[in-house]
Amino acid sequence: MAVNFPATLRERLWEATIPLRAMELPVRWVAASGMHLTLKFLGETGEARLDELGGALDQAVAGVRTMPVTVEGFGAFPDVTRPSVIWAGVVTDPALELLQHGVERAFGPLGFPPEGRPFRPHVTLGRTRRDAPREAFRDFEPALERLVWSETAEVTSIELMRSTTAKGRVVYEEVRHGRLS
Repeated sequence: MAVNFPATLRERLWEATIPLRAMELPVRWVAASGMHLTLKFLGETGEARLDELGGALDQAVAGVRTMPVTVEGFGAFPDVTRPSVIWAGVVTDPALELLQHGVERAFGPLGFPPEGRPFRPHVTLGRTRRDAPREAFRDFEPALERLVWSETAEVTSIELMRSTTAKGRVVYEEVRHGRLS
């Protein structure tokens, strides 16, 4: 389950992060077209469950109004000295938290238990290669601190996404969407 931002926001975010990619870090960068905010990761699910998942999606968005969401700030999980995921932050907003909680409630009964950690909204920009040496990220923290970028987009829907790997890249495809009111 994801929020897909408008193409213009994704393209500007891609442009804002050029300095990070120019560092030639051992990172697999997410293409601009694949940048999104994950509300819930479902993992492997079969085609036979699409109608059931679509029903849960409809339940999750029922009565939820459109909302502005701001993407700003940059960081890494678990930390900047040994990152595994490089991200752009998403400002935590009560409406967004309620939407994510509604997704958890709707998908829980289908065998997708709630996440065991707090919701930390972000847009994944890249994933560090497993064999990346720690010293490759020596100048990473100052580079992150120099990045200043912020943009707000109106969220009007959430999407059930399918991810596949093609030619070493992850490709995201919208399977279903639920419109916010």
